[in-house]
Amino acid sequence: MRTYNGPVSDHFDGLHFFDPDGSPPKSLGEVLRWQFGSGRERAAWPDWAPSPHADTPPARVTGEKVRLSFVGHASWLIQTAGLNILIDPVWSERVSPIAWAGPKRHNDPGIAFDALPPVDTVLVSHGHYDHLDIPTLSKLAAKFSPRVITPLGNDTTMRGADAAIRAEAFDWRDRVELGNNVAVTLVPTRHWSARGLFDRNKALWASFVLETAVGKIYIVCDSGYGEGTHFRSVAKAHGPLRLAILPIGAYEPRWFMKDQHMNPSDAVKALADCGAAQALAHHHGTFQLTDEAIDAPVTALQAALDDAKIPREKFVALKPGQVFEI
Repeated sequence: MRTYNGPVSDHFDGLHFFDPDGSPPKSLGEVLRWQFGSGRERAAWPDWAPSPHADTPPARVTGEKVRLSFVGHASWLIQTAGLNILIDPVWSERVSPIAWAGPKRHNDPGIAFDALPPVDTVLVSHGHYDHLDIPTLSKLAAKFSPRVITPLGNDTTMRGADAAIRAEAFDWRDRVELGNNVAVTLVPTRHWSARGLFDRNKALWASFVLETAVGKIYIVCDSGYGEGTHFRSVAKAHGPLRLAILPIGAYEPRWFMKDQHMNPSDAVKALADCGAAQALAHHHGTFQLTDEAIDAPVTALQAALDDAKIPREKFVALKPGQVFEI
């Protein structure tokens, strides 16, 4: 399965993408060892863990203001300068290639789909099912026909499933004007991508730096920490950052997950490296992808902040339906 055909670069060998500062994804044997090996300790999540919050966003937000609504997992609605921007939108019940199996929701989206304002732009970070959700993208295309900005190769996946999805593919470090003096730059991140067994790293993955009137927002949808190289690089190229949105979940067991997913301690180091004035946490509490307990990421984040002598209010974990405004 070929999803991208383009020139060789410092992160594309002609067939596969790679991160020069990263690590390759785990092998099938290592996946089987994690899933079926002896001694695995997988925490039990409650079948349903509803958020006490639900948001009904305004149609538009204007002036020098940004309104961020946490939908859940890695999904956000960002409203600024009269634009409505969705990040990795997932309204499906499951994040899986199989409709009746795989990780399922443990709480409703923080915004009901019918309560969404007109969506202008969607940013999709990579091809994993908990980030690139074709049923949601199709519903958005049918209702709003937004631009969908995504890294190279994911456009093929989207259009192959639904030609109505207005996907536009870009490389690392490409800057895209979204209108009203808002722009987004795709930046390298320590991760990988696949939709099946035979397309590993045949599409690119990225984080985003969103330029707004109140400052730059660094949106990291999935990432390992490594040596912190990518976070320091973003600080150097794009700083100062007003806000960082950083993942804190899907991290156990560490021997398997550490190269692609940060734990809360890593996320606190990433915040220090990127230098953002404020951080919001995500990628926790909605889909059980790994072995930690449902509340472990938030508890560990608070402990990591205390250990680093960083005020807890500088790095906040919202529940679906909660809103943060700048």
